[in-house]
Amino acid sequence: MSILDEPLARLDGTTGTLRDLTGGRAALLVNVASRCGLTPQYTGLEALHTTYAGRGFTVVGVPSNQFGGQEPGSAEEIATFCSATYGVTFPMSEKVEVNGASRHPVYEELTSVPDQDGEAGDVKWNFEKFLIAADGAVVARFGPAVAPDDPRLVSAVEAVCG
Repeated sequence: MSILDEPLARLDGTTGTLRDLTGGRAALLVNVASRCGLTPQYTGLEALHTTYAGRGFTVVGVPSNQFGGQEPGSAEEIATFCSATYGVTFPMSEKVEVNGASRHPVYEELTSVPDQDGEAGDVKWNFEKFLIAADGAVVARFGPAVAPDDPRLVSAVEAVCG
C-alpha cells in the first residue's frame, strides 16, 4: 500500500486518503500551527502552492498541536485563521499527531526519511516539510527553519514537477 492510500480526513471532516488531499499531484506536506513563530511561513507556502499548482503540485497543511500547544483551535477556527490571515487555498488535513505512540500512519512513513542533515526520526517542530512525488515516493525532508522560498526546497519542488 502506498502512503497515498493512508486514510487522512480533510480539515472539514470529510473522510478520504492522502491521495484525495494531494489530488494525485506531487505535494509538500507541512505540519502547521497557528500560534508559532514560524506561522508566517503560511505566506510562502501559499506562494509556492500558487506558483507550481499548474505544474502538478500542491501544498498540504497538516495541523498538529504537539509542539508547545501552538495549534489548540477547532477545525473551524484553524480554517478561518488560515483563510482570513494568510489567504490559504491549499488543502488542509484533520489535526493529527506527528510523533509518539499515536503518530498518524502517514507520519510513520514520512519520519523514516532523513532530512538534509541525514537525520531521520521524530518531527522536530512545527513547519517541518516533506516533499512527496505524485506516486507517493518521499523525495525530501526539510527542517522547520527552511523557508518555503529556500532555493534547496524550490529546486526539489521543480524537480518533482517535471
